[in-house]
Amino acid sequence: MQDTHQQSENQDNKKKKRLLLLLLALLLLAAGYLIYDHFFKAEISTTVVAGDFLPDGKDASKMTEKEISDFAQSAVDKSQFNMRIVSEANIDQNTMTGELAIQNPPSNAQPVNVVVTVDDTGEVVYNSGAIQPGEEIRSATLEKELEPGNYPATATFNVYDPDSKKKQGEVQSVLTLMVQ
Repeated sequence: MQDTHQQSENQDNKKKKRLLLLLLALLLLAAGYLIYDHFFKAEISTTVVAGDFLPDGKDASKMTEKEISDFAQSAVDKSQFNMRIVSEANIDQNTMTGELAIQNPPSNAQPVNVVVTVDDTGEVVYNSGAIQPGEEIRSATLEKELEPGNYPATATFNVYDPDSKKKQGEVQSVLTLMVQ
């Protein structure tokens, strides 16, 4: 009789354990759904605007092919940049002055600043300051003294927005500084 009573108790304990496991599984499932719903579920929102429709045309007319072409060319012109600098600059060793011809053609829309660095050392030997479209530098004095000789150099044209004065980009050109 005790065996039967003990078997009955074991079965009751197994049922309780199953019931607790089932409740735990349901609780985990509910918690998982709440976490998904709160953190991961994408919100769908729809905005309906009633009565805002494009009205019929009234005064507008089609642009001519020339007007479209001129507008497109204007946009291209503003985005392009032309640089002009001599490829060889003769520099007087006593005064460090020479014909370092730099131009910012009037066809450019942006001002520039030109920085010349010696390739071997990376040393800046000239800084032009602002050069507006249509302006040029014909001669310049180097900021650093160089011994007589030929120096491969790089001229970096820093291009700026004419309104905000922020740098937009840069273009580089090679040149040789010939100190004599």
